[in-house]
Amino acid sequence: MAIKPLSIRDMEERTKDVYEAVAVMTKRAKQIIHERLVEKALNMEGEEEFATLDPVPEEKNPEDYIELEKPTSVAINDFLSDKIKWHYDTKTEE
Repeated sequence: MAIKPLSIRDMEERTKDVYEAVAVMTKRAKQIIHERLVEKALNMEGEEEFATLDPVPEEKNPEDYIELEKPTSVAINDFLSDKIKWHYDTKTEE
């Protein structure tokens, strides 16, 4: 799951500017993180029980841990495989 070196030429093929490419990948990585947090919150919401006393934290089994691919890696792969679509805001200030 390590990030490999990126070719700047590959990024330039998809955008006019390398900084634009980095901004697009950053935005996608943030979206992935947000999606994972929402999913985790929804999963925890269903497990929540109401009690009068403070709950005792349950020990989690390390064997149940599922390692997800890093959001940055997913965003880079999405960008390089043209799965990300973006546009420019055309708002004019008056």
